[in-house]
Amino acid sequence: MLERLFQLHERGTTVGREVLGGAVTFMALSYIIFVQPAIMSMAGTKDNPLDFGAIMFATCVASAFACMLMGLLANLPVALAPAMGHNVLFAFTICGAATMGGFGLTWQQALAANFIAGALFLVMSLVGFRQAIIAALPESLKYAIAVGIGLLIAMVGLQYGQIVVGNPATLVDLSTLRTPVAQLTLFGLIVTATLMARRVHGAILIGIVATAVAAWVATELSVRGIIGEMPYRLIAPLGHAPPLNPGHTFLKLDFGGLFGHPALTCLAVIVIFFMLDLFDTIGTLIGVTERGGLLVDGKIPRVGRALFSDAAGTVVGTCLGTSTVTAYIESTSGISAGARTGLASIVTGALLLLALPAYPLVHAIGSGVNVAATGPPVFKYPIIAPTLILIGCMMMPAVRKVDWDDLTEAIPAFLCMVVMQFAFSIAAGIAWGFIAYALLKLVTGRAKDAHPFVYVFAALFVVMYALKWMPGTAV
Repeated sequence: MLERLFQLHERGTTVGREVLGGAVTFMALSYIIFVQPAIMSMAGTKDNPLDFGAIMFATCVASAFACMLMGLLANLPVALAPAMGHNVLFAFTICGAATMGGFGLTWQQALAANFIAGALFLVMSLVGFRQAIIAALPESLKYAIAVGIGLLIAMVGLQYGQIVVGNPATLVDLSTLRTPVAQLTLFGLIVTATLMARRVHGAILIGIVATAVAAWVATELSVRGIIGEMPYRLIAPLGHAPPLNPGHTFLKLDFGGLFGHPALTCLAVIVIFFMLDLFDTIGTLIGVTERGGLLVDGKIPRVGRALFSDAAGTVVGTCLGTSTVTAYIESTSGISAGARTGLASIVTGALLLLALPAYPLVHAIGSGVNVAATGPPVFKYPIIAPTLILIGCMMMPAVRKVDWDDLTEAIPAFLCMVVMQFAFSIAAGIAWGFIAYALLKLVTGRAKDAHPFVYVFAALFVVMYALKWMPGTAV
């Protein structure tokens, strides 16, 4: 049956190799089980919280569903899970306060917008239109967006680890590094970076576990008076995790609230979700299949089914309560271990489901540390901060693919990357990149170099900013 489903002999593999490859891929991407609830829970507010356990449940189940669909329909060793960068966009830009440069949506409204984007992916994957849109987007902006998101993720990690702090004079500054949170973050960064540099399979997962163990040891030594007293625990007690509560986010999409916002806001949010998944999916699928020698005449086999699996994962994920589910570049680690078919994806999906009983451990690691002595709580995340910093590093190679010699390509890419950081907004970076690209192509007499699609979105972003600057409007 397995041979008939996955053509194991034809692809020169065995059941054992596929199981090993699927397990290695799981180890490589399992950090998302810890990171996703920590980041997504930031989208909630005191009056409208987003449950940590519900996010973990949605993450594991939606990812498992998408992995199994990819394995059965496309027969590719490509795992899927909530995308890094998309979760940061969701929490800090889409649900961020308008006064801080965000769109000001509730997490229920953001899930509704993400669902619509996922449904568009699904339809376009079935008719083949999705690939045509990707071909129309400027390469330099695709790479700039990836790099900008990587830098932003690293910045979030540096803040989570109390390495970078606020400074009224310079906006940001390096901390004294004397706090337990900063020191634990540095420990985790050194351990994880060392493992990655030595190409250890599952380096990020091992680094998270090692940092968690160090946090527990330091906390216990402090509690027992063996070392100096710490102002807070570095890791939450295992027995304090509330029960998994999938009903908190299940089908909580608020379409009415979403469309209660200005029309341009709704359009911008949906388009941004849509575009980011376009970039991520195709780029990842090409990279993974090329690494595994699975391209046929330079093309991805069964690409329509692969795109459908990706889109279906997003639709199911938003219904369960998590952000965009997409293909993971960490699948290359499983391919390096021998995976060549969709059976490996099935194994990865099964392991994601088996991770659910580990919820108390995930909560202890990802629920954060309250570093505020008095007043409102201020949470830091020293155990997952090293992972975010290093994921930012892993997204940097795309910067080499920008044509820095052509200023009509380089300047929009540069603005996209830097505005994303300094405005702390993925959406703002994308907007500035598109506007600059369209403007420079027009004023240099090279209007035909850009697809009409670019000018449409540039115009929409200009209108959005114009409305934001007008008194009495909220976009």
